[in-house]
Amino acid sequence: MWNRIFLFSSFLALFIDPLYFYVPKIVYGDTYSCVGTDTHLTIIITFFRSIADLLYVVHIIMKFRTAFVKTSSTLRVFGRGDLVTDPKEIAWKYLRSDFAIDVVAALPLPQIIVWYVIPAIKYSGAEHNNNILVLIVLAQYLPRLYLIFPLTYEIVKATGVVAKTAWEGAVYNLLLYLIASHVLGALWYLLSVDRQTACWKMNCRNESDCNIRYLDCDTPNQTWASTTDLFSRCNASNDSITFDYGMFQPALSNQAPAQGFLRKFFYSLWWGLQNLSCYGQTLSVSTYIGETLYCIFLAVLGLVLFAHLIGNVQTYLQSITVRVEEWRLKQRDTEEWMRHRQLPDELRERVRRFIQYKWLATRGVNEESILQVLPADLRRDIKRHLCLDLVRRVPFFSQMDDQLLDAICVRLVSSLCTKGTYIVREGDPVAEMLFIIRGKLESSTTNGGRTGFFNSTTLKAGDFCGEELLGWALVPKPTASLPSSTRTVKALIEVEAFSLQAEDLKFVASQFRRLHSKKLQHTFRYYSHHWRTWGACFIQAAWRRYRRRKMAKDLSMRESFNSVRSEDSDGEDDPPPKKNISLRMMAGKVMAGNRKGLQAIKELPTLKKPDEPDFSVEPYE
Repeated sequence: MWNRIFLFSSFLALFIDPLYFYVPKIVYGDTYSCVGTDTHLTIIITFFRSIADLLYVVHIIMKFRTAFVKTSSTLRVFGRGDLVTDPKEIAWKYLRSDFAIDVVAALPLPQIIVWYVIPAIKYSGAEHNNNILVLIVLAQYLPRLYLIFPLTYEIVKATGVVAKTAWEGAVYNLLLYLIASHVLGALWYLLSVDRQTACWKMNCRNESDCNIRYLDCDTPNQTWASTTDLFSRCNASNDSITFDYGMFQPALSNQAPAQGFLRKFFYSLWWGLQNLSCYGQTLSVSTYIGETLYCIFLAVLGLVLFAHLIGNVQTYLQSITVRVEEWRLKQRDTEEWMRHRQLPDELRERVRRFIQYKWLATRGVNEESILQVLPADLRRDIKRHLCLDLVRRVPFFSQMDDQLLDAICVRLVSSLCTKGTYIVREGDPVAEMLFIIRGKLESSTTNGGRTGFFNSTTLKAGDFCGEELLGWALVPKPTASLPSSTRTVKALIEVEAFSLQAEDLKFVASQFRRLHSKKLQHTFRYYSHHWRTWGACFIQAAWRRYRRRKMAKDLSMRESFNSVRSEDSDGEDDPPPKKNISLRMMAGKVMAGNRKGLQAIKELPTLKKPDEPDFSVEPYE
């Protein structure tokens, strides 16, 4: 964390130091012009520069207290050396390595030059003072720039990357490029001031013509003053003058040294950025050797930095779309394979829909490959965070304790299904239990293909299918063959779920005997659609038998009542024979209907009761 903080402060220091080049200014007047220093700007820059120097001092103190790995030690720890925590040994190693560079970078040299050295030098011109300032600032700028590279190396060694995201990496490289443009622009501004004073000196014939005086130009420093005639001979906006300003012509013709800080700062920054990007091709250079060398350095530096910027930014930006590119290549390969195999249009569309849905759900990231390289404890915590709340939404799992849920969560695997996909068909072996997170499934059965039998239900979020596998896993010694599915499960819309494989469920059932409790068994039966279908058919058949028996009983009672009445009327006059015959015929019809009803009950389709595991061998305690 401290390395990142100090890296940020180092960039600020690299930005602050060139601001000293904007301290000199030119005051253009009607009768005279002078070169002075901007006192207000000097105070502000000195304040921020002093804060940056304090951070460098703190960094030195931190390095005196930071342990290191001694690679020459005979004790090896994971192929590395021994960790040295002795303060004396740490200090001695630091004094022999980077201490001198850190001290030079932390010294307040520009403040001393601006506030003490330059005012103490008498009879010194502005050009000489600017040269001292440039020499000191650039001399200290190099070690400060050097410290960026080992600091970046330490961050990469500790965390793997400097920038955590691709956009941060692009901004990081762009910031380096802007700082280089800032330094070149600020130096160009300061040299333009020197170029203006050089023109005045060259066109000065004698002391009376130049009217040399020491004027107070916002600072007590000595300045160069000029008469109106001399000023006209050095006017950069006048094309008829003989003095060649070279690449400083734009700054002096616009009188940039006389502008406010923000104006001359952004103007110089634009100049540096423009010429660094085009390698100085737009510059008009004079024969002044210092100016020519500066342009050569600018062209070479611009070529190197621009290539570095484009290469790194392209790498970082490509890392953003690397997943998209991989998915596009995979999709192209899939299309070529389907075309080569001459798959029908329906299958092609289903394949495209699945690939698209998988991309939307995972963004091309293989979660399982990431989790497999993590330690078991961390993998369990991540699975618990991702799956526990979703698993608890399944009513069957809501009855379990946390330890059992953790064991199940670790073994759950994400599963995706598109519309129209058959999860399992009736009669096929059940290889996994599926716990629905979102989406809808249709679960139907024909009781083994029985004619006239069909049962269907809709599974939604919180439901599960493949419950035959749980009964198979709860048997103390399950067979090697997997149980057959009693239902056909089809996705109605896109479905996202967690799947629990047969071997994983068998392992959990063998390790956690709490799965064998009667409470969980009853919960499983209540939420199992297989048991629900069997229970519904059982109740329906029992209800029909009850109705038939009740009808037969009522008809029998009516027949008995009619027979009793006929016996009571034997002593009286004989009833009409037609009435007795009609009663007998009615009774015969009722009995025949009763027999037909019983036969119909026997012919009703029966659904086999689901198998219940026998726990008598290993009772649950």
